[in-house]
Amino acid sequence: MVNVPRLVIAAPASGAGKTTVATGLMAAFSERGLAVSPHKVGPDYIDPGYHALAVSAGPGATAVRPGRNLDAYMCGTGLIGPLFAHGAAGADLAVVEGVMGLYDGASGQGELASTAQVSKLLRAPVVLVVDASSQSRSVAALVHGFASWDPEVRIGGVILNKVATDRHERLLREALDESGVPVMGVLRRTDGVGTPSRHLGLVPVAERRADALAAMRELAGRVREGCDLAALLALARSAPPLDAVAWEPAVEPVVAAAFGARPVIAVAGGSAFTFSYAEHTELLTAAGAEVVPFDPLRDEELPEGTRGLVIGGGFPEVYAPELSANEPLRKAVAELAYSGAPVAAECAGLLYLARSLDGKPMCGVLAADARMSGRLTLGYREAVAIGDSALAAAGTRVRGHEFHRTVLEPGAGETPAWGLTHPERRMEGFVRGGVHASYLHTHWAAAPAMARRLVAGCAGEAAT
Repeated sequence: MVNVPRLVIAAPASGAGKTTVATGLMAAFSERGLAVSPHKVGPDYIDPGYHALAVSAGPGATAVRPGRNLDAYMCGTGLIGPLFAHGAAGADLAVVEGVMGLYDGASGQGELASTAQVSKLLRAPVVLVVDASSQSRSVAALVHGFASWDPEVRIGGVILNKVATDRHERLLREALDESGVPVMGVLRRTDGVGTPSRHLGLVPVAERRADALAAMRELAGRVREGCDLAALLALARSAPPLDAVAWEPAVEPVVAAAFGARPVIAVAGGSAFTFSYAEHTELLTAAGAEVVPFDPLRDEELPEGTRGLVIGGGFPEVYAPELSANEPLRKAVAELAYSGAPVAAECAGLLYLARSLDGKPMCGVLAADARMSGRLTLGYREAVAIGDSALAAAGTRVRGHEFHRTVLEPGAGETPAWGLTHPERRMEGFVRGGVHASYLHTHWAAAPAMARRLVAGCAGEAAT
């Protein structure tokens, strides 16, 4: 059983201020000495970086707690409770930021992957963040509608955002007195703390850590002043016990006797490659690998003894000149790939392995060229492995997510990485020797055999 106090921060729609409120609450409670566990509904990589920063500075932060995702589409509903319990172990409070509007889920699949569904799976009370600008009494109808839509979703409080004046606040509170849902916070219209954005959302913390930390402290102060933290904590503590056993990255370890040590898997990081799930590193480590980070913007060599490579998502298009200028590392990556070593590349990693990105030479491992596009490719996908690869055996079925504004030509190699089966049918990605490269982001907690297969290839064992 899981008894961690918990809150889900949701909103009627995107843009209401979920990230502001959720991140501010994480920071404010952490400053009070609570060990806060941060979570995010859905496949978002950027918000969890801000969450991790928010809980890292307070006296309750005895260890680094990464922001963790709870994605019912990619991982399945059965893993939401266990993944939450794993991330929240030892915490005094868990704060879960929702995605889009409260009841918005995977397109055409009802409540699947919605914030509402995750709140029910976690038996967690919901705090609704409402953009109160340009309305007064109507706010009561809006809140009543959301609170009554699904009786299994417990909306325990409202935080009013973008409130203009004292009179505006008074009108909103009077209206909500009749709704039965208490107001637990009011943030003024001027309370927003600037966080720069670009083509895929907020700029990641890794690219602006000092500025982000300063903004986080200011945000914590404003949320602390505008929200009833005692009432919010009491609401979190009202969550009933959750019947879940914590997920464990218990992949059968690979025997690395051939090398006398754990095989080194280098994982790309730094400002250009910021998209990753914490569970991936945990699974690789549990499978017997030594995971060593490196920064393709700065390091001219791969970590010593590298036998495999993981290059996740991020923003290589922003740093294409710098990545291209690091010719020694590009050559080292190409040599490793040509040797047949396992290389797993997702989205940004796919672009880095291409011949070029916006005309700048990349690693040249794949016979393809990438460029920025005005079109956003976004959405959940179902896929099947076309052939055997370093990550998956032929026929392996996965669920993943695409999120990019780049185009790769061609989009698939002679042996594609995946055949997408839903919501559209097409071939995607590349399998070449030990290389598996694709736009598709996957969550290995739902397919831990992929981590073991990768480590097995690094250790010189037959993939199983």
